[in-house]
Amino acid sequence: MTTARQHRAPPAAQARGRPAVSGERRRRWWRALDPYVAALAGAVALAALLPATGRAARGAELACGLAVALLFFLYGARLSARETVAGLRHLRLHGLVLACTFVLFPALGAAVTVLVPGALTEHLRAGVLFLCVVPSTVQSSVALTGAARGNVPAAICAGTYSSLVGLVLTPLLAAWLLGAHAALSADGLLRICAQLLAPFLLGQLLRPWIGGFLGRYRRLLAPVDRGSILLVVYTAFSGAVAQGVWSTVTPSALLGLGAVLLVLFAVVLAGVRLGARLLGLDRASGIAAVLCGSQKSLAGGLPMATVLFGPQAGLLVLPLMTYHQLQLVAGALLAARWARAPDNDEPAGEESPPPTRASPEAA
Repeated sequence: MTTARQHRAPPAAQARGRPAVSGERRRRWWRALDPYVAALAGAVALAALLPATGRAARGAELACGLAVALLFFLYGARLSARETVAGLRHLRLHGLVLACTFVLFPALGAAVTVLVPGALTEHLRAGVLFLCVVPSTVQSSVALTGAARGNVPAAICAGTYSSLVGLVLTPLLAAWLLGAHAALSADGLLRICAQLLAPFLLGQLLRPWIGGFLGRYRRLLAPVDRGSILLVVYTAFSGAVAQGVWSTVTPSALLGLGAVLLVLFAVVLAGVRLGARLLGLDRASGIAAVLCGSQKSLAGGLPMATVLFGPQAGLLVLPLMTYHQLQLVAGALLAARWARAPDNDEPAGEESPPPTRASPEAA
């Protein structure tokens, strides 16, 4: 009798345990969602329902310009020149990330406009091209590289170099690929210098005095970064709503955009992995290269878009915002998979649990 009861107990225990397992799974997926993603969607919805017009629009544009300058000032003040120089020993990794960011991505973006011109509207095609010239990110790449047991110091330097090079290359490549959408005039160059380069250099100059303060209170200053980005998103999308640009976007165009971005991400991912193998990078450095080379910076791209495109920026940043969500989800899944793989394996592995939470970048 006792033996029979003991034999029947495990199935009952398993049945009682199923809801707990299911509930734990749901909680893990919920923790993987970042409130900032919802805040970005909320900023877009607010712009659609209550766009800034007239005097309010001019005030929002002025505040947006100041927010962009503040963002790049903080980027400069947080950047350690010593760590940047020390990271130069990973030249093959950094060269691969820069080549993927500013050569492979733009080439694929140009191919999209030639091979599938009917899949996207004119503004979305321009937005995909702009996405392809935006620099890589720092914070989310580093967080995902750490979660995947990759080379974190190399990921920090790779993202930093990409951001620095992007200050110069992104406007130039945007002007070359986008033509009339981002024609670089003398006035445009002055605006880029005034809103992006000058605050960044000022932050670098003041770093010896304020760097420690920013490091100690990094978490308290996080709302400044994110609030500035939300203001940029609201202002850009308000301009698009006021101009009636959204009337040209159909559900089929959005589906086409999603398909294009999925293919773009997959091709870049394969290209970076092939490059890492050809260059003979070790597993940890290969993980850093894949996660840095396939990522794009929302925090860096949005301010640049407002400077380059002005009122037209609203719809042109939609591909960047969509790709940002894609790279976070896919990057978290890949990081979880690689973290479970044996150290002697290449960056690939078995099915993994739902992703751990990865915050959007602040640089």
